[in-house]
Amino acid sequence: MAQKEMDQAITALGKKNIIGVYCANDGTASGAIAAMKGAGFAELPPVTGQDAELAAIQRIVAGQQYMTVYKAIKKEAIVAADMAYAMAQGKPYTDIKTVTINNGTKDVPSVLLDADIVTKDNVKDTVVKDGFHAAPQICTGTFAAACKTAGIL
Repeated sequence: MAQKEMDQAITALGKKNIIGVYCANDGTASGAIAAMKGAGFAELPPVTGQDAELAAIQRIVAGQQYMTVYKAIKKEAIVAADMAYAMAQGKPYTDIKTVTINNGTKDVPSVLLDADIVTKDNVKDTVVKDGFHAAPQICTGTFAAACKTAGIL
């Protein structure tokens, strides 16, 4: 679907007028990149995504996708478990500052964690360091040389 939408955007706007593609997730970024490659872009504009999917990290290392938003799952899971435990005990959660967000029905205590922007320059210090993706997973086949250049291997 994303590739089809990007094909239509390329037709409507023209290749010269596309200076970047902001995608809600890495799957959408993949489709946009495929469409631009299929349309013969000499150089891809910056393309963003979210979720730090393995294929996206490989595209980032290869210079096809500019960045992805990474949210450390382990950190999210620990905070969620701690919050749930406090609630089950009938106690307030006090480990990290909370904010109150109304979900349309009631106010819900929430912890807003920072996300990381992953680019070619910090793959090793983010998703590899956290164990989200291992360097050997990322740096397979055609990505090995780009990984060496980026300092991942």
